[in-house]
Amino acid sequence: MKKKIIIDTKTIVKEEKHYKKLINNCFIEWLIYMIGYAIVLITVSVLFKSFEINNKYFGLYALLGSIIIYILNQTIKPVLTYITLPLTVLSWGLFYPIINVIILYITNFILGDNFKISGFIAPFFIAIVISLLNILMEGLILKPI
Repeated sequence: MKKKIIIDTKTIVKEEKHYKKLINNCFIEWLIYMIGYAIVLITVSVLFKSFEINNKYFGLYALLGSIIIYILNQTIKPVLTYITLPLTVLSWGLFYPIINVIILYITNFILGDNFKISGFIAPFFIAIVISLLNILMEGLILKPI
């Protein structure tokens, strides 16, 4: 008794194309998110005088700032949130924007003079406005795409 093995190459090629399309879509979505976050940072820098982004090279430092903030939000922010959870609970959530201020100050340290934040009260409100604009951007622009 002989067994035949049939390999359907068309299905394999279709699955590979689907996988490549999925990877490209994830990268494009991430890139659109970074550009949108850079636009949010530029908008906030126009609204607040205590927050400045160098506008040379047509928003390059805003894009770098958004990438750095994204990386910090994925790595350091969960640790900071876990460490400061008791303070956040005791302050009824008012301490959570301070974690965002810390992320902004770390980005300020990394980018130097190209990303300036001054004071402490204004960055608190800047972090809140960035969060609100980010929610609007995700809801109105990124989710429909």
